[in-house]
Amino acid sequence: MKNVEIANLFNEIADFLEVKDENPFRIRAYRRVAQAVEGLAEDIAAIAERGGLLDVPGIGKDLAAKIQEYLATGEIEYLAGLRREIPAGVIELMGIHGVGPKTAKLLYQQVGVDSVEKLEELAKAHKLAGLPGIKAKTEENILKGIAVWRSGRERMPLGTALVLAEAILGELRTLKEVDEIAAAGSLRRMKETVKDIDILVTSTKPARVMEVFIGLPNVAEVLAHGETKSSVRLRENIQVDLRVVEPDCFGAALQYFTGSKQHNIRVRELAQRKELKVSEYGVFNEKTNQRVAGRTEEEVYGAVGLPFIPPELREDGGEIEAALEGRLPTLVTVEDIRGDLQMHTTWSDGSHSLSDLAVGVRAKGYQYMAVTDHSKSTTVAGGMKEEQVLQMIAEVRALNKKMKDFRILAGCEVDIKGDGTLDFPDEILRQLDLVLVSVHSRFKMSREEMTARIVRAVQHPLVHLLGHPTGRLIGERSAYEVDMEAVLAAARTAGTAVEINASPSRLDLNDLHARRARELGIPIAIDTDAHTIDQLDYMRFGVSVARRGWLTPRDVLNALPEKQFITWLEQKRSRG
Repeated sequence: MKNVEIANLFNEIADFLEVKDENPFRIRAYRRVAQAVEGLAEDIAAIAERGGLLDVPGIGKDLAAKIQEYLATGEIEYLAGLRREIPAGVIELMGIHGVGPKTAKLLYQQVGVDSVEKLEELAKAHKLAGLPGIKAKTEENILKGIAVWRSGRERMPLGTALVLAEAILGELRTLKEVDEIAAAGSLRRMKETVKDIDILVTSTKPARVMEVFIGLPNVAEVLAHGETKSSVRLRENIQVDLRVVEPDCFGAALQYFTGSKQHNIRVRELAQRKELKVSEYGVFNEKTNQRVAGRTEEEVYGAVGLPFIPPELREDGGEIEAALEGRLPTLVTVEDIRGDLQMHTTWSDGSHSLSDLAVGVRAKGYQYMAVTDHSKSTTVAGGMKEEQVLQMIAEVRALNKKMKDFRILAGCEVDIKGDGTLDFPDEILRQLDLVLVSVHSRFKMSREEMTARIVRAVQHPLVHLLGHPTGRLIGERSAYEVDMEAVLAAARTAGTAVEINASPSRLDLNDLHARRARELGIPIAIDTDAHTIDQLDYMRFGVSVARRGWLTPRDVLNALPEKQFITWLEQKRSRG
């Protein structure tokens, strides 16, 4: 599929236009189309071939022509011209938190910064302070941003890695030579970032499997090629290791290579007490060296006196003790989710109309949804003014009269201002079915100021839900300084729910904060923050965070059936 390629090209054009300080509406048009194209389930090339480009939200004649040009020639001349005009390194600077398009342009024009390395060099030498808008504190923040940027390049976000892994698994499963196949490692534990991808197979003809593996279309480099193990680097710059193991030890190998290291140490300790030893080859009697288990993971855990432990819990976070005592939670699944409480339409920065998005949500089998377009202060996202909110509410009410067995809730993602007040007055908030509040600005406030800001917002009697509570963007922007224990305590007192934002770039709350919220009895919503219909599939990433946080269906607000959820909304508001 060419979708990601074209989306990346349009985002690159938007980046260049931002540096050139072009019309913001034009920039936003490229961003929206990039978002829409990346989220398409169908290959954009197939859509173009049947003449359907103009049916994709946001694509007009000009952008359709650029897509056709790329599909025909492999390049876009307009983009090529921008690349000749502005060095690529200048655009790379914009990936560093704290370096926006204006700063990138300033740095390039005044001190010749055309790479991250040059920027780091000058910041460390304190040669940036004194430039317009740049102070000593700015240099410090730039260096922190570079560190985050580098860590993001070393590890791939879960959402990207999982899609790549699933594509490889899908290709290999078609081979008659493959009997069993599974991903292992941190990917199987659904860690928020992944360093590499581990895949295990059983096969009687491993040479054929390895041949196909190293010849996959997106393999950029073959790092090692053997009969039972091969390693490649994909064009997306992540290493993939494929191992062939014997059927009798597939479960043992899967358990071993899934990890985590500390979890496996604890399992081995239990084995030693039973005079057993555990390895990737199976569970063996120490005295006879006979294998007693290994075909399945259930066998491996059973041999050491444990029930099966879900991969997401294997972090030595108390799961061994819980398993021994029969206290392992029944973890929430995607199938438990009854609705989605954060998504965006063309009322702000979404790619689809409210009615089209509602049809997409209903098709997921959900009972309800909340549309939560941005409030007025988020101008970059086309936030709604008061009169637009009222128009949106009217549209929701009209659609609800037409839809059976499905409910749309009129909500809004309301900005939390710097002082903790909200972007809309109470008379507007009262007319909304659901009020979601989030921070979208002034991320560099002190820990004390940011904590007071968010605490004040979650305590507002008309607020239902706190969105992406720490504001992080994985690999791009660190969480802002905030006392999450104080925020969660305030949410508990006010009865306000907190969100696990399922967008792979956020996954916020993280698993540790989600687990703490559960311990405090705070309702937790798992929301996609979808801006396209296809992004509704992000729910599985949010559920993975919830599972790593030990959440059961009873802990998840939007696992409630519709009537119970509506009752919760009404009771929350009546508290104020």
